[in-house]
Amino acid sequence: MINPNTTMAELNAMNRNTLMEQLGIEYLELRNGYVLARMPVNERTKQPMGILHGGSSLALAETVGSIGSAFIVDLDKNDVRGSHMSANHVRAAKDGWVYANATIIHRGKNTHVWNIDIVDDEKQLVSTCRLTNFIIPKNS
Repeated sequence: MINPNTTMAELNAMNRNTLMEQLGIEYLELRNGYVLARMPVNERTKQPMGILHGGSSLALAETVGSIGSAFIVDLDKNDVRGSHMSANHVRAAKDGWVYANATIIHRGKNTHVWNIDIVDDEKQLVSTCRLTNFIIPKNS
């Protein structure tokens, strides 16, 4: 489990030298069953047509759902692994920021299912995603 007293600065520092840092993903809020993060829409996250790349949206969605699961399981005893991700991209984002709002919709012993809505600066839906995580006991 990630310590509930961990600051946002400490959480964001965990992203150093990772894909999350490369994409500019920043955690804004983390609590039991909910995660909010943002990502810039810029040259690092756009596709050649000048709009947010769907893969960037998926990386953002998997990031927030994964840290959400890591926050609520005992990481000394379990690993969290993404199992399935699906997304519907409904609007193009061209600049500014996108925000991922992740809410857990199933909290089982072996699986977690997260709904992640990605919105733009005007709170218009850009993508809606569903992530399933496996909760895998570590071998002792």
